[in-house]
Amino acid sequence: MKFGVVIYPGSNCDHDMIYVLSDLMGQEVVELWHKDTDLQGVDAVILPGGFSYGDYLRSGAIARFSPIMDNVIRFAREGGFVFGVCNGFQILCEAGLLPGALLHNDTQKFICKNVYLKPDNDNTIITNLLSKNIAYKIPIAHGEGRYYADDDTLKHMRLNDQILFRYCDENGTITQEANPNGSLENIAGVCNENKNVFGMMPHPERAADMELGNIDGKAIFESILATIQV
Repeated sequence: MKFGVVIYPGSNCDHDMIYVLSDLMGQEVVELWHKDTDLQGVDAVILPGGFSYGDYLRSGAIARFSPIMDNVIRFAREGGFVFGVCNGFQILCEAGLLPGALLHNDTQKFICKNVYLKPDNDNTIITNLLSKNIAYKIPIAHGEGRYYADDDTLKHMRLNDQILFRYCDENGTITQEANPNGSLENIAGVCNENKNVFGMMPHPERAADMELGNIDGKAIFESILATIQV
């Protein structure tokens, strides 16, 4: 597969993502500068984590208007696979490609630590190979990760299996204590109605290399490669 990783001024997880996709997963990867408009014939687009445009205004609010986003939006609306992690998730929400919004953490503090996630379903590209009975340890690093959507949107998302992950404890129990940022219903990741655009706040690319002592995140990339249709 050919992946395109979009790089914005302020991206800082772009090369982490490139390393995992190319060196660990053996895929072709191209760097897509935010001012470019050509997606270079990629099969999938990745929006990595970081602090695009220094998080001025709101996280992702300016990056959403980068020149490349017109084609990313078109690619997504034509059914292309798009995956945003952390800041990438924020950008996809700002662009209207994912429902809801990411607000300031309820502590009003930046949080960087390992958390546990539990897949909410196993019928999407991202979660197809994951077990709903396993708590996956994945790190977070964000100041605006509190997921919010109105009641009607949440109801529709539940019915349509658009909730990908919920924060849980190490035993897989979903509790308020295991919620690091105040996200509604412990939501850590979602997808769009057509299930081709995905976003999550935790960083699976930071938990994919045995050298780091944790490969729980690698399962997400394995699921993507096993189930994506190109």
